[in-house]
Amino acid sequence: MIYILIALLLVSACSSQPAQVVNREQPPSRKIQHHRVSPGETLYSIAWRYDIEHRQLARHNGISPPFTIYPGQMLRLDVGNTSAQAADPPAAIARQSKPPEKTNTRSKNQTKSAPAQPTPSLISGAPKWQWPVTGRVLSAFGASTGLNQGIDIDGNLGDSVVAAAAGQVVYAGNGLRGYGNLVIIKHNDTFLSAYAHNRRLRVSEGDSVKAGEVIAEMGSTGTDSVRLHFEIRRDGKPVDPIGYLPKR
Repeated sequence: MIYILIALLLVSACSSQPAQVVNREQPPSRKIQHHRVSPGETLYSIAWRYDIEHRQLARHNGISPPFTIYPGQMLRLDVGNTSAQAADPPAAIARQSKPPEKTNTRSKNQTKSAPAQPTPSLISGAPKWQWPVTGRVLSAFGASTGLNQGIDIDGNLGDSVVAAAAGQVVYAGNGLRGYGNLVIIKHNDTFLSAYAHNRRLRVSEGDSVKAGEVIAEMGSTGTDSVRLHFEIRRDGKPVDPIGYLPKR
């Protein structure tokens, strides 16, 4: 009887532990070899999700600029594994299959892509960064520990969020779990930046933006308080934004 009571107490103690809340989706394990495209996704948002450089992902799947992808299309994620295609015939067939023919009117199921030609807003070299909002930093960068791949910045509901540098919007939506309403901007072939948890987005995919241009309104989508989650990716890998933003 004593052993039974002890067991019941242990079960009760375990069940009373609060569930952990994950604010942002951590990169899925690289054991995942394929990704099936869902409506609304872009090549950039998929590359962002799996921490893959977007050009490598495109080349690996035989996708040319403007990197148009289609719902239901299967993408291989084993970037750098040159023998994967021979070892996985179904994936090779999916990769080589032709997408639906394009029409003059965009299909409801066709995902958006950036224009084929670079816009004048795309810059060469390192961008001249500026702060996307003026609030204090709530959470520091911690990508090495898997806790935070950017920084979280304080603010008020509805505050303007501006582009940290000139570029082109390559994703605007809420398809990445834990990011809420998200904007991703491509500044050049090396740098991208992301702005998460917005209440409202003021730009759309394909838009060209200037440094300091309003792109969103601060909110709390995908999190439990008003904040901006800001990331910079260099060649597909997260870097500490504090090392790039001007000192205050």
